[in-house]
Amino acid sequence: MTRIPSKAEILEWISENPTQTAKRDIARAFGIKGAARIDLKRLLRELEDEGRLEKRKTSYRDPNTLPPVTVLEVLAPDADGDLFARPMEWAGEGAEPRILLTLKSSDPALGAGNRILGRLTEVQGEEYTHTARLIRRIGTNPQRILGVFRANSEGGRILPVDKGQQKEWVVAAGATGGAKDGELVEAEQSGPKGRMGLPKAKIVTRLGDPTEPRAVSLIAIHQHGIPDHFPDAVIAEADRAKPAPLGKREDLRDLPLVTIDPWDARDHDDACCVIPNPDGSFALWVAIADVAHYVTPGSELDREARKRGNSTYFPDRVVPMLPDILSGDLCSLHEGVERACIAVEMQVDGAGNKISHRFVRGLMTSPASLNYEEVQAAIDGDINEKVAPLFDDVIKPLYACYDALRTARSVRQPLELDLPERQIVLSDDGDVTDVAFKDRLDAHRLIEEFMVLANVAAAETLIAKRTAQLFRVHEEPSQEKLDSLRETAAASGLQLAKGQVLKTAHLNRLLAQAEGTDNAELINISTLRSMTQAYYSPENFGHFGLALQAYAHFTSPIRRYADLIVHRALISAHGWGGDGLTPEDEAMLGDTAKAISDTERRSMMAERDTTDRYLAAFLNDRLGAVMTGRISGIAKFGVFVKLDETGADGMIPMRNLGNEYFHYDADSQTLMGRDTGQIIGLGQRATVKLVEAAPVTGGLIVELVELDGKSLPRGSSKPRGKSPRRKLSKGKKKAAKTARKVKRTRR
Repeated sequence: MTRIPSKAEILEWISENPTQTAKRDIARAFGIKGAARIDLKRLLRELEDEGRLEKRKTSYRDPNTLPPVTVLEVLAPDADGDLFARPMEWAGEGAEPRILLTLKSSDPALGAGNRILGRLTEVQGEEYTHTARLIRRIGTNPQRILGVFRANSEGGRILPVDKGQQKEWVVAAGATGGAKDGELVEAEQSGPKGRMGLPKAKIVTRLGDPTEPRAVSLIAIHQHGIPDHFPDAVIAEADRAKPAPLGKREDLRDLPLVTIDPWDARDHDDACCVIPNPDGSFALWVAIADVAHYVTPGSELDREARKRGNSTYFPDRVVPMLPDILSGDLCSLHEGVERACIAVEMQVDGAGNKISHRFVRGLMTSPASLNYEEVQAAIDGDINEKVAPLFDDVIKPLYACYDALRTARSVRQPLELDLPERQIVLSDDGDVTDVAFKDRLDAHRLIEEFMVLANVAAAETLIAKRTAQLFRVHEEPSQEKLDSLRETAAASGLQLAKGQVLKTAHLNRLLAQAEGTDNAELINISTLRSMTQAYYSPENFGHFGLALQAYAHFTSPIRRYADLIVHRALISAHGWGGDGLTPEDEAMLGDTAKAISDTERRSMMAERDTTDRYLAAFLNDRLGAVMTGRISGIAKFGVFVKLDETGADGMIPMRNLGNEYFHYDADSQTLMGRDTGQIIGLGQRATVKLVEAAPVTGGLIVELVELDGKSLPRGSSKPRGKSPRRKLSKGKKKAAKTARKVKRTRR
């Protein structure tokens, strides 16, 4: 029979958990299910009638306490000039709390009557009951602008660096913040938006010379709001960390667990080794840094890591999820030092099938930190001095196991996209020296396959142990996007099967048909754009792209908060200690999943924008150069061309397409010339001339020279105003119908 808590226990729990006060939170905390919820509801109503609880929408709180975040009204300064505030809602029996505002120099000026959202800290032994830090003024959440300041006699203007913002912002003489002409600044909207004239702003931060190479990633960091400064409390907590002892951990120090990473990697999340079995099977070990030992639930480190969600990588810097003393040292599996880890031993048969697995919390010592290139060179016959002692007993077994896993992979048929990854190569001064496409080596694929298998093992273990976790979810494409992909394939003379349950094998057959043809890149990009975006969820909906029923991220806890949650779940499931998944973690899994899915997208956009700016800087001294590419996007305002040499996207504005008016067809993603009937669609080869490169915004403007090897036919020389509505000729109707067969899909 379910035990119902006493009123005192309910009040104590609500006091200790002020952010978890919905009835379902209370029921979950005390294990109340089914019909017992009726008794809980009765108790809560009695506490409400007695005045000991106050119901606010769907949650409860003790009216004699304040929530940690609350709305305050600012009072007039006292004789010493200190600002105090009162809570806007107080229903307690005692005196109204007196709250001291602790403002930073960067906070806006506050006066009597202002309403703010504040974060409270209870204090003892003072004339006031709480201190409050400003979160924001109520009713004011000014728009932020990042741009280049241009000074004038009346103050100046800000030219936004975001390609999507066209309007300049006016800065009054008293709102420049001391900024100099040409500086990169961050500003915020000042005053209400008007219908007429330019919007007004005041400068809040000066960021220096926008033409400096190091400013490129700084622009993205500020533009996308990525936290790049650790609070003092977080650093202090990290500085107190000490190496983990062996204790009750399994001793893995004799295993040859090597790390294989990029040559310039600073942190090493994962290590692996393979022990061949006499029957031809393999014992594959994957050991992952035990970040959960250092970043415990509810700590300052934990709160900051959750806020960041993940590390963000730029060509010139990394904005890490954890302070360097952890990410680059104590949590990093450096060679020759003892490091705490959570490891999985997986038994793999000769056909690459995982037979069984087990997780342990251990202590390891890596014999070597290797990079992909030297490992691949060794297996190809060029063995250097570092790899030579490990080649027979460590490297060769890794590749033998990988060969078996490839057999299983070919049966499973995960999606096999072929989209080369760009690499921005910088000089010591931060200037772009080259834009290269990274080689895909078997060494890369080997580590990826090992990590996928370890992630599957983590998901399966937590499902079997009925432990809450975060899944990595990738749902199958929508029918609409699949239909668009089929039309694109058909226009390229290819076929995607219809009328059956879609599997990745069907998409792989389409990609194989396109391989080696002029349409290979178009089909790969179109297939990618037809995919849904992967995300995190406490519910398991499978991973379509990897063709897996259950998948979780376990292998990168230094740089992903999702992996840290999975580690905590494994700790709880195995009873390894008190630093596992807490009830608070579990109750917040849905919110955490959404938050870190959002931060992941934020990082992707910041990394993409930074790459665009570096590419524009690289091409800035090649204005007038003629380049080749392929049409990659169509919009009302112009055409996008992906350049072959760099992979950069150049835009052809409508004004650069010739004299005639072009009809835009959103369904088919094509343009059709009013006079000539010329069709411009996705995938067509284009020769263009570079006419503008803007490193600050990342924009590239190009002019069309040839389309599919031919010059565009010239239309009417009449002004290109709005096209009159008229019926198309039979020939042009047919052309438009053909054009719709190359309908574009979006990512």
